[in-house]
Amino acid sequence: MTTVVAAIDCGTNSVRLLVAEATSDGLRDLHREMRIVRLGQGVDRTGRLAPEALARSEAALADYAAVIGRLDAARVRLVATSATRDAANRGEFAALVRDTLGVEPEVVSGRDEAALSYSGAASVLGPDTGPLLVADIGGGSTELVLGGDGPLHSHSMDVGAVRMTERHLGTGPLTHGEVEAVESDVRTALDHARVDVPFDDDATLVGVAGTVTTVAALALGLDRYDPDVLHGARLSRERIDEVTDRLVRSTPADREAMTVIHPGRRDVIAGGALVLRTLVDELGFDALTVSEHDILDGIALSIT
Repeated sequence: MTTVVAAIDCGTNSVRLLVAEATSDGLRDLHREMRIVRLGQGVDRTGRLAPEALARSEAALADYAAVIGRLDAARVRLVATSATRDAANRGEFAALVRDTLGVEPEVVSGRDEAALSYSGAASVLGPDTGPLLVADIGGGSTELVLGGDGPLHSHSMDVGAVRMTERHLGTGPLTHGEVEAVESDVRTALDHARVDVPFDDDATLVGVAGTVTTVAALALGLDRYDPDVLHGARLSRERIDEVTDRLVRSTPADREAMTVIHPGRRDVIAGGALVLRTLVDELGFDALTVSEHDILDGIALSIT
């Protein structure tokens, strides 16, 4: 008899749901959905979750509760990450989750977030891939986790698409000073990350989450989001650089015309791309492999 599980990832920019059937071959998706709610709106500046952000999240979670009930999920796990970790009023969010879903939210550490991201990405990559360095570029933080035959090495950096945009960037085109401010923050964060993560030249760099998949979609010239095309795609450092330059030079109208970018991501994608480009450059990788499977899959696997 199979078990149906429901996983919810509450990040800084999006809240995502996966309802899946646990089989002997892994997870079989029954429902996968993403809503941009910008839970982390202003958190970097105020240290609090904004009332309107909580309201948007509550509406999304109410819809998710209906889906979970319809698909009769036996186990539900909701994980909240960077924005909620940083918020002084995270108790308000916890109460909202309990009232809406009837489950206790888990505000996980950066280390636990990294481990879940690695679990999700590694679950669908072949055993012959070798060591993996998974980079999960989120809205508020970026997790780096190296895994192979031995224990995981991980570090969570407080640099992400929303945080960098709110801290440093205008609407675009971006100035040299704005670009340099983001790059400087990422370089400083990577200096700290090197203490925990022995970056391995032999590892395969795997990128997950919305910034990476959106940059990949632009690099591949897609006019609509296609996870089957994106999963496993290989992006060269040169293509990442080209797409980032295009986004840095873009206006809001330019990004609106890039139909593959989710409307809720248009204002922060340049900041996210700068995080990605700086990370790839500083770590010296020639290419990145895209994975559509990430922390959401890791959460679901943890309750099978």
